[in-house]
Amino acid sequence: MLLTTRPALPEDKDFFFHLYVGTREQELPAFGWNDQQKQAFLQMQFNAQQRWYETAYPQAEWRIVMLEGKPVGRTIVDRGEAGATLVDIALIPETRGAGLGTRLMQELLERCHAEAIPMRLQVLKTNPAQRLYQRLGFRTVGEDQLYLQMEWRPSEIKPGN
Repeated sequence: MLLTTRPALPEDKDFFFHLYVGTREQELPAFGWNDQQKQAFLQMQFNAQQRWYETAYPQAEWRIVMLEGKPVGRTIVDRGEAGATLVDIALIPETRGAGLGTRLMQELLERCHAEAIPMRLQVLKTNPAQRLYQRLGFRTVGEDQLYLQMEWRPSEIKPGN
């Protein structure tokens, strides 16, 4: 399977919304909302998330993940002298569990290893992706009620190990 990335473009906004919906669908039935209420909630939350990312990480690199030439996800990485922050990584539901997230993370970590910079991220405590991050060598460096803050250092573990 050919997995590539390309820079995100303004016309990718509809795909970003589709991707966001795929990350939230499982939690919505508990609210008992009709389709119109769900759509309004998702649009409001999506807009807030996008604004937050753009405001908090104005220099971040937004990339579309392509599988066999079709968009299946995105990464948002903010790089600085002190390290890289994985702001967001997401895949459409149909592609999850197939190893694509591992491949993407390994590529990101290889870049950090080559640049000799750490990578940081935060992950919901309930997100199964935290097991992937631990396997790749991330360690927990902080937490709050909802999130774990994790860090990978190139001096400790090489990517792919």
